[in-house]
Amino acid sequence: MNWDKLNLDPQLLWADYILPWGTQIVLAIVVFFVGRMIARAVTNGTRKVMEKASLEPMLVNFLSNIIGSVLLLLVIVFSLSQLGVDTTSLVALLGAAGLAVGLALKDSLSHFAAGVMLILFRPFKVGDFCELDGNMGTVEQITILHTRLKTPDNKVITIPNGNVFSGTMTNFSEQPTRRVDMVFGIGYGSDLLKAKNILEEMVNADERVLKDPAPVVKVHELADSSVNLICRPWVNSADYWGLYWDMMEKVKLRFDEEGIEIPFPQVSVHMEKDD
Repeated sequence: MNWDKLNLDPQLLWADYILPWGTQIVLAIVVFFVGRMIARAVTNGTRKVMEKASLEPMLVNFLSNIIGSVLLLLVIVFSLSQLGVDTTSLVALLGAAGLAVGLALKDSLSHFAAGVMLILFRPFKVGDFCELDGNMGTVEQITILHTRLKTPDNKVITIPNGNVFSGTMTNFSEQPTRRVDMVFGIGYGSDLLKAKNILEEMVNADERVLKDPAPVVKVHELADSSVNLICRPWVNSADYWGLYWDMMEKVKLRFDEEGIEIPFPQVSVHMEKDD
């Protein structure tokens, strides 16, 4: 090339253009590759920490991807700044875009945040029988955005995690044992002590009833039409409904055999006859 025809001094061109721009480009490339390596190392380290903390694999993958994407974006912005690009407007644009997306997805983000809290604090796990957002069933799946319950009548209910986390959560499976509360009413004319002895005998004879804590049979209430006896045995959680249903049937049959009346509500009506 004939530099004289272009009226350019090769030394001046090298000193003023090629060397400064070449240095900036090389520096930006170095910053990008080094920054990407650091971002990957931080992401992998964070993943290992979360895996050691026994977090759900789904949450580990999701958070790792978020952290990796954010770090890579920062590396790109920093690399562009080495080329002399004004990144202030770019950062402002990204912030505005993030705000717009956040406002558009505010409900989904609230469910996501609730899902993260549920997975971190684990108030229940898959397989537990729970009452969530007014629905009772066995937890089948916990995702970032929703929780799935399978009801005893084989229906599947999908509940947004925001509703689950903001409401009352009752876990019936977390504790290994449960107390079965049963109330049996007998007539005022029936033998109270005999009825108590029958209930004590029946719960102590059932192999599912735990010895410690000991079952309790007491007079609970002197109601309008009956004397109510409360029976409170302790069982393993898996035996709760089995014992409850069996006791309801057996107590009725046994009381009938022993002549102990199970009354029903009655109302006496007195009519006055006009003269």
